Amino acid sequence: MDSGKSPETSKTSSSAEDSATCALCGGPPLCGGMGMIRYNVPVEHPYFGKLFRCPNYRADVDNERQQKLLRVSNLSAYAEKTFQSFRINADALTSSERESLEHAYRVAFNYAEKLDGWLLLEGRFGTGKTHLAAAVGNLRLERGDQVLFMTTPDLLDHLRSTYAPNSEAGYDETFDRLRNAPLLILDDLGAENQSAWALEKLFQLLNHRYAVHLPTVVTTNADIDLLDGRIRSRLMDETLVHRVRIKAPDYRSALENQREKLLSNLSLYREMAFESFNTQKNLLPYEQTNLENALKAAVDYAKRPRGWLVLTGKYYACGKTHLAAAIANYHFKRRSPVIFVTAPDLLDYLRLTYTPGSPVTFDQRFQDMRETPLLVIDDLGAENPSRWAQEKLFQLLDYRYVAQLPTVITTAKKIDELDSRIAARLLDERRCTIFRIEAADYPSRMKRK
Repeated sequence: MDSGKSPETSKTSSSAEDSATCALCGGPPLCGGMGMIRYNVPVEHPYFGKLFRCPNYRADVDNERQQKLLRVSNLSAYAEKTFQSFRINADALTSSERESLEHAYRVAFNYAEKLDGWLLLEGRFGTGKTHLAAAVGNLRLERGDQVLFMTTPDLLDHLRSTYAPNSEAGYDETFDRLRNAPLLILDDLGAENQSAWALEKLFQLLNHRYAVHLPTVVTTNADIDLLDGRIRSRLMDETLVHRVRIKAPDYRSALENQREKLLSNLSLYREMAFESFNTQKNLLPYEQTNLENALKAAVDYAKRPRGWLVLTGKYYACGKTHLAAAIANYHFKRRSPVIFVTAPDLLDYLRLTYTPGSPVTFDQRFQDMRETPLLVIDDLGAENPSRWAQEKLFQLLDYRYVAQLPTVITTAKKIDELDSRIAARLLDERRCTIFRIEAADYPSRMKRK
């Protein structure tokens, strides 16, 4: 196993060595008619001294064994999670989201066929990570393999329970079963209690499986960079780990998720389109030129969103929001994911996740905002300048800055009047284009004769 090759097998008995065929399966006498084999591995290998099903003895003809494997795998509740039932073509998905799901499906299926190394599935809540992980397990169960599926919090609870006086199994026995499982599927890594004990046990478990190259599937919606450094380094090993990042909306209800992604009601701004942007009426010559250039910049950005576009102007109702909403509407009509929200509302949406009964957690809502393909923030600087508000806005924008995600911002403030950390990113000409609208506000223009 350490060399990357499958261990050689040995018969459980030598009594059938002279037989031309196996009495059990009719094939070559690999197992001596016993249906079980041992691997020729060193003493320190986790497979040493253990019996495994003969690869020539088809698992699907042994119903009793299939039922036993299913019971011990913890996959009974996920029996319907198969590759055949994985949905890729939901109507609400964009082409890029379908491509992401198709890629994840292909990688997971190929992994299930070969069990080569580790499989790491990343993505936000409900994107299908657990479905694909369970599908890997169910396919291997059909092949007669031993599989163990556990969520990370449940795994740690399972270990803690061994310390109880009435525990049926001791800690050593339980931990050995986990770390030497022929295929371990660890769901929702990062959702566990981040205590020193929990981190140490997870590291010991994964480090052992890493060292002897035992097939392991891990799913997580956590930021890999925020995981324990020792665990992160193993998950990032490209020589062993097949890493897949799923970029798709909630797998359980894609259409509802698309509506949820709007956050604010973009329909309130449905009249704000490029076609309705007025660059002619009651304008001074320099104002007309300025607005025509602003319109062109916004249209160009909508057609090819790259980097950040910041629309500034000291007057409210001078056209900033109209152009920003027009960009959002352009993408919405083409069914491209977009969030349009004012800065004060954005923070209110985050605060609401703390209320009892909220249908969405703070992490889910914040992740929606951070990772949406296009984010439009209107009226930056109008929010309550509390420390919490400034920190959340910075965290949001800093993530999108580093990830180079398309972002449109409008503000009536001067750039140097904004939070200094945000201002520094807006002033980076490599990532951000600032366009200042010089025209007077619309009500004042209408009063001109």
